[in-house]
Amino acid sequence: MNLPGTPTAAGRRTQTSSQHHVAVWSVAIVLALAAPWVIYPTFLMKVLCFALFACAFNLLLGYAGLLSFGHAAFFGGSAYVCAGLAKYLGLTPELAILAGTAVAAALGGLFGWLSIRRSGIYLTMITLALAQLVFFVALQAPFTGGEDGLQGVPRGHLLGFISLGDNHAMYYFVLAVFALGFWLIRRTVHSPYGQVLKAIRENEPRAISLGYDVNRYKLLAFVLSAALAGTAGALKALVFQLASLTDVHWHMSGEVVLMTLLGGLGTLVGPAAGALVIVALENELADKVGPWVTVIMGSIFVVCVLAFRRGLVGELLALRGRTDIDPS
Repeated sequence: MNLPGTPTAAGRRTQTSSQHHVAVWSVAIVLALAAPWVIYPTFLMKVLCFALFACAFNLLLGYAGLLSFGHAAFFGGSAYVCAGLAKYLGLTPELAILAGTAVAAALGGLFGWLSIRRSGIYLTMITLALAQLVFFVALQAPFTGGEDGLQGVPRGHLLGFISLGDNHAMYYFVLAVFALGFWLIRRTVHSPYGQVLKAIRENEPRAISLGYDVNRYKLLAFVLSAALAGTAGALKALVFQLASLTDVHWHMSGEVVLMTLLGGLGTLVGPAAGALVIVALENELADKVGPWVTVIMGSIFVVCVLAFRRGLVGELLALRGRTDIDPS
């Protein structure tokens, strides 16, 4: 018998779990703040950009169950917008990123409005076709630089007075944007809207029978995912001072799928872990094996699908005996 005010066993477990999460996130924040003084900052910024891209894609696939093969359009389209505005109009970094994010969100609304009318492979192929249209525009339009892309993009001054020319200053800006984007994804997933998305993913007919406007929820998921993917693309354009056709190529859409599946579909930190692994492997192998790096990435994808269906983070949680795959 528990006396009044005495915590129950379930309450103690919840409190312990909460304390564990706080400790884990505290360590992660400290490591992230100290990382650029130990590891090359540009590499870390690339990881953060792709981690945000993968987490944004996972919001659509992992929680809404919608497989888009056109996310490169949001990532690269925003990169071109941000790079062009920063280079030709001299916009400050935050305004250029916001403009790129807005364009990506608009594209997401258009892609979503057209594609959610279908499901399964048909939805996937519609997003791929639309993304190829964006690639064609980036290749042919006179203001995109064609095959050369937009080079020499200035990083500028944040808020008009903080120079981002220094890699460490740029890193902390990228880290702050990533943290904000990750928080937004986490907040969305744990909101009532996120719970409805999961219900649609698990059993769409039942969600419809409960009175939910499924298409409206899907469309909003598209817009949110596209906007965050666009933020990642705009950040990458500023970090490398370049927006290129690689950013809008369909290979980029395939790469973000690989990152998400490798890290753990339907987990919050899984896609970020997958992005870290893929970017690190590409960084280490590019100079050693050349074009064979794509073969290695493909092999990793096959092994992941066959042997690690939950992904790296999902498998770790399964080993801990967790029945859910959301580590937050």
